[in-house]
Amino acid sequence: MPKMRRKGDLPTKDCLSCHRPFAWRKKWERDWDEVKYCSDRCRRAGPAAPAG
Repeated sequence: MPKMRRKGDLPTKDCLSCHRPFAWRKKWERDWDEVKYCSDRCRRAGPAAPAG
C-alpha cells in the first residue's frame, strides 16, 4: 500500500485568474503540468489583466 502524504507535502501552483495557490488533486494526476486554473469558474474567466 502506498505511503500516505500530508496535504502540505503536495505540489502547489498559483491560479492564472485569481492568483491564489491551489494544491495537486488526484483527478489532475495525468495532466498536472497542463493545469492552470484552480476551478471551472476561474477557467471561464480566463487570465487576469496585469496590475498597474
